[in-house]
Amino acid sequence: MGTNINLSFDEMWEKIIACDRKYDGLFFTAVKTTKIFCRPSCRSRKPKKINVEFYYDIKEAEKAGFRACKRCQPETDHSPHTELVRNVVEFLVTHYSERLELQDIANHVGLSPYYLERLFKQETSETPRTYLEKIRVDKAAHLLTTTERTNLEICYEAGFQSTSNFYKIFRRLKNCSPSEYRILIGKA
Repeated sequence: MGTNINLSFDEMWEKIIACDRKYDGLFFTAVKTTKIFCRPSCRSRKPKKINVEFYYDIKEAEKAGFRACKRCQPETDHSPHTELVRNVVEFLVTHYSERLELQDIANHVGLSPYYLERLFKQETSETPRTYLEKIRVDKAAHLLTTTERTNLEICYEAGFQSTSNFYKIFRRLKNCSPSEYRILIGKA
């Protein structure tokens, strides 16, 4: 593994605060004060932001002197398909802004689209498409609160092909429109 995914420090921070399982295995949170590293979804008490470093690889974290959290066990794979799922998720996070078909993702991991979708759903309870939609909405939500870009610019930058689809999926996942989200979260 060890490839860099295109998430900023603040985006990774948002994922650990939300205990977001979607990003498990893509990066690890290392806490300088405790010398422990965790999965993004770890339920342990959250550290201060200034005490956090992010690593894309367990070996990097260990080399820097961190040890694995006993609670979330980031060093253990809980399924024989963990590596495949991590590979798919890494591909989705890295290529979220591109027009992706299931066939593209299947080609990347060397499986048939049907088998990939079945395995991925079995492991994550989601299809690659719904997972990709969540990644895109996460990216759009981050851009809405950290930039002055228009909703239209953000729609395309986050990888949505149409504004109607962007608004529909954003509302389904965030329970508000992109504009409402910008106002709600912008004031938080």
